Amino acid sequence: MEPDFRIVGEASDGLDALQLVDRLEPQVVVLDLRLPGLHGVEVTREIARRSPQTRIVILSVHADERHVADALKNGAAGYVPKTATAEELVYAIRQVTAGAHYLSPSLSEREIQAYTQGADGVPYDAYATLTARERQVMHLVVEGHTSAAVASRLSIGTRTVETHRANLMHKLGARNLAELIRYAFSRGLFSPEDKA
Repeated sequence: MEPDFRIVGEASDGLDALQLVDRLEPQVVVLDLRLPGLHGVEVTREIARRSPQTRIVILSVHADERHVADALKNGAAGYVPKTATAEELVYAIRQVTAGAHYLSPSLSEREIQAYTQGADGVPYDAYATLTARERQVMHLVVEGHTSAAVASRLSIGTRTVETHRANLMHKLGARNLAELIRYAFSRGLFSPEDKA
C-alpha cells in the first residue's frame, strides 16, 4: 500500500526464499524466523553471503535477546516484532533501505549490546561449526523428511545427504534422530508447533 514499495516475490519456505533472492535480487527482504525448509537465521546468513546488497528485516514473534542477537549477527539489518504496527514495519524498511539499522523500540538495548559484543568471551557453539548444507539437511531432517526427500529438495544425491547428516550429528554430539530433534528444539530452531 506504500506507493514507493513494490513486492517482487513471496516465498513459502526458507529454501524458496533463497532461490527468489538469487533470481530477483530484491533491495529488501522481510523475513520470518520460523520458516519450513530452512530456519530464518540460516536464510539471513545465506542472503547476506550471496546477496550482500540485499537488506534484511526480520519480522518475528520472537523478541528475546538470543533470537534478536542471532539474526543481527547473521546479517539482519532490522528486527521488528510481529506485535508492531504496520507503520513501524514500513519505517524499519525505509531505515534499512537508507543503509541504517533498525531495532524496534520495544526491544531492549541488550540486544544491541549482545550484537556488538564480538566473538571474545563467547562460549563454543557447535551449531556455528555446521556448513550451510549441513544446516539445510538438519532442518529438513528435523521436519521429518526422509533422506530421499531431502536429496530431491536440495538437488543432491541421497548418499550426500546421509554424509551431511552423519557429519552434522557428529559435530552436534547427537547419537540419533531424537537427540537431533531435542537439540533443534533447545536451540530454538523449531518449536513443537512446527512439527505439528
